[in-house]
Amino acid sequence: MCDLEQIEVLLVEDDPGDELMTREAFEDNKIRNRLHVARDGEEALDFLYHRGAHADAPPADLILLDLNLPKYDGRQILERIKSDPELAHVPVVILTTSSSEEDILRSYKLHANAYVTKPVDVEQFIAAVRQIDEFFVSVVKLPRR
Repeated sequence: MCDLEQIEVLLVEDDPGDELMTREAFEDNKIRNRLHVARDGEEALDFLYHRGAHADAPPADLILLDLNLPKYDGRQILERIKSDPELAHVPVVILTTSSSEEDILRSYKLHANAYVTKPVDVEQFIAAVRQIDEFFVSVVKLPRR
């Protein structure tokens, strides 16, 4: 978004360490966007569909989605998002440890907007999250809610 308005980012991540590094990347980069976290697939769907504890959740503008999650895995969440006319427009970046060609191909077939393999190094991980944010906030134009 060229006017750099604040966007709502949903991180779907069950690893507390990766969640912490993502938060640090947002804070270190002075990213103004609001980061919301769902720790499993069911919580992600509750957030996206404004159910239960997430009844007042804002609409997500960008989703950072791990593939390996409890309850519903990232592939199931991605398929659900991209098959729902109310959510299909929301960009989904797969952010996962898997570098499997099968996972990459399947994610793009399910209409992921990008696929990023999480770097093991903390600084590289933080840099990758910054680049994702900069691209989706500063470079591309996201649909208005």
